[in-house]
Amino acid sequence: MPRPQPRSRAATTAAAVVLASLTAVPPAHAAAPDAAPDVVAVDFAQRTGAVHGGATGMLYGLSDPGVPGDSLLAGARPRTIAQKAPDGDQHPNGDALKVADGFFAAGGAEIVVYMQDVYSQWPYENRGIDDYLAKVDTMVRKVVRERPKDKGKFVWVPFNEPDGIWYQNWNTSKQKFFSDWKAVFERIRSIDPAARIVGPNEANYNPGRLRDFLTWAKATPCAGDQQGNCLPDIMAWHELSRSRLADYRGHYEDYRRMERELGIGPLPINIDEYGNRRDMSVPGQMIQWISLFEDTKVDADMAYWTYAGNLDDHAVRTRQANGGWWLLKWYADLTGQTVRTTPPQLNVADTVQAVAAIDEPARRGTVLVGGGSQPVRLDVSGLADAVFGRQVDVLVSRTTWSGYEGDALQPPVVAARRAAVQDGHIQVDLPGGDVMAAYRVTIVPATGAAPATDAPWSTSVEAESATLTAAQAFDQDTTADPQRYATSGKRDVGAMNQTGSAVTFSVTVPRDGRYRLGILQGANKIPGRHALFVDGRLDQIVQYSANLGWTYRGRTDVELTLAAGTHQLSLRTSADGATRLPGSDITLDRFDLTEIIGAERAAYPADEARLSGGARIIREGKGPAIALGGAARATFFVAAGQDGYYDLTLSYKASAAGDLGARLDGREVRGLRATRPGEAASRARIYLPAGVSKVEVSGPAGLELRGLTTVRAAQADTAIHRVEAERARLAGTAKAVTVPATSASNASGGVYVGDLGNGADNTLTLARPAGFGAGEYVLLTHYANADRNTGHPYNTDVISRFLDITETGGATTRGVFRHSYAWDNFWPQATPLTLTTQDGALVLGDAGAYGPNVDRLELARLVLEVQNG
Repeated sequence: MPRPQPRSRAATTAAAVVLASLTAVPPAHAAAPDAAPDVVAVDFAQRTGAVHGGATGMLYGLSDPGVPGDSLLAGARPRTIAQKAPDGDQHPNGDALKVADGFFAAGGAEIVVYMQDVYSQWPYENRGIDDYLAKVDTMVRKVVRERPKDKGKFVWVPFNEPDGIWYQNWNTSKQKFFSDWKAVFERIRSIDPAARIVGPNEANYNPGRLRDFLTWAKATPCAGDQQGNCLPDIMAWHELSRSRLADYRGHYEDYRRMERELGIGPLPINIDEYGNRRDMSVPGQMIQWISLFEDTKVDADMAYWTYAGNLDDHAVRTRQANGGWWLLKWYADLTGQTVRTTPPQLNVADTVQAVAAIDEPARRGTVLVGGGSQPVRLDVSGLADAVFGRQVDVLVSRTTWSGYEGDALQPPVVAARRAAVQDGHIQVDLPGGDVMAAYRVTIVPATGAAPATDAPWSTSVEAESATLTAAQAFDQDTTADPQRYATSGKRDVGAMNQTGSAVTFSVTVPRDGRYRLGILQGANKIPGRHALFVDGRLDQIVQYSANLGWTYRGRTDVELTLAAGTHQLSLRTSADGATRLPGSDITLDRFDLTEIIGAERAAYPADEARLSGGARIIREGKGPAIALGGAARATFFVAAGQDGYYDLTLSYKASAAGDLGARLDGREVRGLRATRPGEAASRARIYLPAGVSKVEVSGPAGLELRGLTTVRAAQADTAIHRVEAERARLAGTAKAVTVPATSASNASGGVYVGDLGNGADNTLTLARPAGFGAGEYVLLTHYANADRNTGHPYNTDVISRFLDITETGGATTRGVFRHSYAWDNFWPQATPLTLTTQDGALVLGDAGAYGPNVDRLELARLVLEVQNG
């Protein structure tokens, strides 16, 4: 499983932008040393409207409650999601009603219901309008019946891509479309007169068809419409090709002009499918799309190319984030007013673009920028004295591509400085070379200590630039074909199918110490292994997780101890030169080598928090802090690299003694308290699952929260109760299964438990050890699940499995286990448990369906100890 990514704490020089400390970029991507920068102008004095935050909606981003994780969803906070009709057959999950509670709890605003996804075939089978109307009737009535209080948050799409399905030939099908639109429109409104309707939702921006439709809809009465016509409430179309990065603004402007000419609107817009496979998960690509849609203040949903329930390729396993997720999170963090940004080239695909915002009450300016290969110079103006003062602190964080299934922890601060503001102006220089990266630049008034970087030393090597033995480099040109999955450097190495296959490369490290080698790779639906040689000697066997396919990249991290100097690393298909390792035909994309300094640590200062309930930022004395009290809340999204215990520390200044409130993913952490006035800290040793957790903090009146930190406390993991599943008590059909020698499975001990569930008696029982009495716990289940449908032409219809976890004498908790690509490919999944008995055993099963395969179980108390300073 992924190992932690600790942060170093190297200080920076306050007088200049620190670029020397930036993480090294892949040599194949590096910009020329004298390359002229791309200049992006940011004018904080030119406001362009309130931050809309609608650019990172998702089509089928959710699949089942809890997938891909409530904290991960809340961090990305999409305004809209598009999901299938209730009980629809198009996909096995993603039902709008089933995912609604989690979406709205995460701050979501609207669910766009794809009504035709009630049908099973793609393209949709056409059984006539009467058949469809009957289905429309059923689904709308179900939403009205089950969601009477918030039915207005469901908006209805009568037709999906009618220009490609059912109504392709406009000359012959125009009147039929008008008639069918009217029929569906009136049926929806007859059930819910207040229902909002979305359309026409075509696959392309078709101005001729659209003008015909709007002209007809305005002139035609539709029963139940307050305006007496058939116009949609929300305009929608799709932008689904690389060229749309250049074309979209023209489409938007043309549409708004059309509205004015026809005397309608302006209607809200949802571009409810956008982007290509190569864009999803890639920060440098996604910032280009985000800038388009935020600039025009529309909602937009990322396209669904892979499978439901992974935030459209931004979620790793369950609750873990990839590099692209952090850009979504940064975008969701924007508050206040957007401001004018001027890139070197507007409406040109694959160029540097930016979004910027100012939050005057917080006295904070933020710029999100990326997408180009050249160095970037931010020419920042409009920094008003009244907001920013005459000296500012500038922090630059960087997130880059970590693969679709490669986890990424909190992005490091790669440059920082304290700068004088001259006539409202500063410049910030960013490096070139990594076209897949995006940067967040935060500008705040200077207070407290000068800002510092926290990026460890790192370097990257492209696999295709290594020495290849019995292996082959392949082109993966995502510019020529944007529907390819992203590949670093647009090339990878594959055909590693011989005993002598190897990829060998050199690295030069600055110091003796521990280093993490991150291997971006693709294992084609089965787990795999390589032998890692260091300077000609076998160092270790690398265990790879299964992936969706050769080019749907994951990242596998292994730890090395290296002396200062140059070393030769080699990944080989054989450890002994005679026998191929199982599953060793794996594609290799890029190698990232990063220095490890101490235990995994991350800091989340006040400016990282989302504020609610009257909480506010104050900037004085020792630096920024959050004023709490009453209903005020500060919410942080913290990332853990491993499953296990961490010390979570709150730093604050208290005006008096009082209790601190802290909730971890909604679960209360008791005992935190300010014991006296003044500067202090409170610490909880707490179990964090690998991935992103949501921490909400409150406090007594007068408390100023400076931030929180997390530090890995691996020594505390001895308190976790671990049991191999086959050693638990098995009943019914549940049985121990030995992994064959030909499998590269990561099953511990080579054995797992299968055939759980599909009957009330087919269970696994975990006995509680002494000392594990009533209280808050986490159950970590190492599971495998490769259940899926196989009929869809391009979506992978993965199916989640479930286990009911019943405390004997207590309650039952439903655990969800998403697809892990192979039946012998085990991932950890954390389920929160509140146990009420002193020793009631935990019984795992599912009476109604098969559960996942289970390798081992780990039971941990949520909180081990609390200390107040």
